[in-house]
Amino acid sequence: MPICIECRYPVSQLYHVLHSGNTSARKPPPINRSTKPTPPNTAKKGEAPVRSKTKPAPAVIGGDVRLTQCPRCKRFADKYVEHDYIVLFIDLVLVKPRVYRHLLFNRLGRDNDERDPSITRLGTLLLLFDVYLKWSRIETLPPQMTASSRIPHLPILLQYVFYLIFCATTTIGQHLTIRWLAQVMGLGARSTEQDNEDGRADKGEFPIRSTPNGISTALFVSSCMKLFPILMVVWRYNDVGGSVGRGVEWAVAVQNLEALRILLECGYLGAAALVGAGWLVRWAIARVIMGFVGLGECL
Repeated sequence: MPICIECRYPVSQLYHVLHSGNTSARKPPPINRSTKPTPPNTAKKGEAPVRSKTKPAPAVIGGDVRLTQCPRCKRFADKYVEHDYIVLFIDLVLVKPRVYRHLLFNRLGRDNDERDPSITRLGTLLLLFDVYLKWSRIETLPPQMTASSRIPHLPILLQYVFYLIFCATTTIGQHLTIRWLAQVMGLGARSTEQDNEDGRADKGEFPIRSTPNGISTALFVSSCMKLFPILMVVWRYNDVGGSVGRGVEWAVAVQNLEALRILLECGYLGAAALVGAGWLVRWAIARVIMGFVGLGECL
């Protein structure tokens, strides 16, 4: 069920379409008088009648969209319904809680733990871009730091496969750790009895029922800051020390914290514990793999 992004009150729908009084609705095309009239039915007796192949006129398309007003706070339940993706991306960068509620509950959320196809595409894009960043950073390091490893001397295809497996392993380890800890700590799985004891049901607040795929969705959506270094494709800059990469990682960690706090309603301490544990496992896996191939000093 969708919720109000202002007060989290459940609503039946986010908007409804009004067709009356709509001057911008697209009308059916005018009839072309120059066309020949349809010939009469000339089928013989006992044969099926000849049907006209002309298509029926389309119905009126379009309508005025009116946003639903929240019955509790009397504000629009979800103003982002009529906003484009540029506005959503800017508000994601600014870490606004309302845009996270819109994406996690009203647009991408699934009660049956199914993953939205757009999240699969976003996760693939983030993974491939992470491969590019990691690969380009190691190639810009001084030769003495990578002299003990055979990875830089492998063919290009094998190097790409190695970095792809490396980034996929670290990402999967981070997600599985956060999902497992959220289940162990009982976050996002409040029962009806707990809601009644806390008075949440009487207040009409939305009961949290987050799913494992919902947690991964929150992590992917809040990791869009990883796309910012794409500017290095156009403008080359010296990032040997990794200051830009570390800055992006800290920004992504802050956004992950905010997304998990909104999704699980666990407070900042609980969300920080989840994010910290996930990044610690990610760093440990990266340390083991890079140390095994002789690139341990490159992290």
